[in-house]
Amino acid sequence: MTTLSSKATCNSHGQDSSYFLGWQEYEKNPYDEAKNPNGIIQMGLAENQLSFDLLESWLAENPDAAAFKRNGESIFRELALFQDYHGLAAFKNAMVQFMAEIRGNKVSFDPNKLVLTAGATSANETLVFCLAEPGEAFLLPTPYYPGFDRDLKWRTGVEIVPIHCTSSNGYKITAPAIEAAYQLAQTRNLKVKGVLVTNPSNPLGITLTRRELDLLINFIDAKGIHLISDEIYSGTVFNSPSFVSIMEVLVNRNYVGTGLWNRVHIVYSLSKDLGLPGFRVGAIYSNDHLVVAAATKMSSFGLVSSQTQYLLSAMLSDSKFAKNYIVENQKRLQNRHAMLVNGLKTTGISCLESNAGLFCWVDMRHLLSSKTFEAEMDLWKKIVYQVGLNISPGSSCHCDEPGWFRVCFANMSEETLELAIRRIKSFVNTISSSKTSEGLSSSSTKNTRRKSLAKWVFRLSFNDRDRER
Repeated sequence: MTTLSSKATCNSHGQDSSYFLGWQEYEKNPYDEAKNPNGIIQMGLAENQLSFDLLESWLAENPDAAAFKRNGESIFRELALFQDYHGLAAFKNAMVQFMAEIRGNKVSFDPNKLVLTAGATSANETLVFCLAEPGEAFLLPTPYYPGFDRDLKWRTGVEIVPIHCTSSNGYKITAPAIEAAYQLAQTRNLKVKGVLVTNPSNPLGITLTRRELDLLINFIDAKGIHLISDEIYSGTVFNSPSFVSIMEVLVNRNYVGTGLWNRVHIVYSLSKDLGLPGFRVGAIYSNDHLVVAAATKMSSFGLVSSQTQYLLSAMLSDSKFAKNYIVENQKRLQNRHAMLVNGLKTTGISCLESNAGLFCWVDMRHLLSSKTFEAEMDLWKKIVYQVGLNISPGSSCHCDEPGWFRVCFANMSEETLELAIRRIKSFVNTISSSKTSEGLSSSSTKNTRRKSLAKWVFRLSFNDRDRER
């Protein structure tokens, strides 16, 4: 019998997380308005489908780009042949322009410091390979994206140590929490190589404050470690406070050219801001030329196709389109976010106040049968199987407090979202009715017991008087 590798047979991928299990249940019974109206609605997928019409309109107005033509002449053969893994210069220039536009042009980016990857998943793993050895660690604020257990750990052998953030202060990162995580790593004999944050946060849908960003910079400066800022949701910020990139903070604090300048790295992608996860376009941005060189070599294992680069370079180079897209997409996200928040509010369910992302961090603690993660899983299973909604339980995001869920709102039509809200409302009403019935039953039982006790006391008193006679 042939023995497989330890990697092939290990169970550290994270595929058995409830985050992924919910997807599997959805795929077995997907909702379809016409074909399967009672199916499961996918609310566990952070996908932006709200602005496809803007992309399709641009394609219709620029047929040469989609047909792989330049000045009316086909360049299909040119794009089909071998391309250097450094990427097309035109596309890298367009990418850094788009990144700057999202950040209000408060900072600029050098295309020579950009490494193209097959999505942000590949970018994060590649960076970890560049920065850490197996058995070393990164600190991550909780709750965090469930996929990080796969992306950062599975092939690299690197460990994650949580920075515990709580709902009591809106999940803000604090100095004591970071220091506690660092000390925990020390007690586990783990060398900490850096901190990784998502800004805006997945799953919270909030941007890091300037105070938190300063805190992070001060911490990595003091410890001599790295900071990875995953900014793939930077273009989804639809409300105040506005998005502040870690690069802007470094420039404002005069860290340009310093040792710390070289230890801060950005991950970006077009999957969320432009709604193109299927195109598999991600990027690493680093001021350290050694990281750029190593990551570029590693990118040969996950390249972005030349055809994709050519098409998107034409689209993103259209500055008028890029500006209008960013503004309009943010408006649509804000409206859809309000629709979910207000809809849940009518059912008695509240959300963490958020200003970005494709999801809400929803508080269902009052619906738990007990304040435990077992009760959270019981509630999640009811929502998936009985209500027909795939949402992500907080425990899959390593949340410390049971009863929170990530609910996505941008990957479906308004009609489907309205149906989802109606389903939740019906479920909550059922729970409320059940609790009321239990309360009435309990009250009735208590009244019966009181009456029985009163009768018993009366009889006892009567018998005592008989004995006295």
